[in-house]
Amino acid sequence: MAQNMGMTFLIGYMGSGKTTYGRLIAKEQKIPFVDLDSVIEEKYSKNVASLFEEMGESGFRKLERETLHEIAHLKNTLIATGGGTPCFFDNMEFMNKMGDTIYLRTSVRELRDRLKMSRTKRPLLNQQTNQDLEAYIARMLEEREIYYMKAKFILDTDDLNPNNLISSYQALHEV
Repeated sequence: MAQNMGMTFLIGYMGSGKTTYGRLIAKEQKIPFVDLDSVIEEKYSKNVASLFEEMGESGFRKLERETLHEIAHLKNTLIATGGGTPCFFDNMEFMNKMGDTIYLRTSVRELRDRLKMSRTKRPLLNQQTNQDLEAYIARMLEEREIYYMKAKFILDTDDLNPNNLISSYQALHEV
């Protein structure tokens, strides 16, 4: 049965499982799931990589912020943000004000393994070689973690699987 709760935002670096885990949690909890990148893609009829290329990172971050504010009226909804969403403007403070934030913390090595095969679809990774990928992720994660650590909750994802994901999520909401 769905809990009566406000919005919950999943944050973390790309590849941390925001969309994958978000869908599983939402299905199990019987609550709506929204992927911020998908909302942006639908709204602008282009994929994130194309928008990023056309507008540059700063232009994309502006649309991302606008879209985040547009969906802020949703209640009892689980929202997967983009990996950079918490790191720009006042987005992290805004999300903390609007609901719960959960940082899906993932090790650099695990992120590297998850992202190796999908980096061509990810604008910030598509120029990285296999050799450079881990160092790039480590550098970016170090820069972004200052924002991610402002989350109300932290969930380590390296050892998560569908069996323990739901119980880990529920335990956060019982605190």
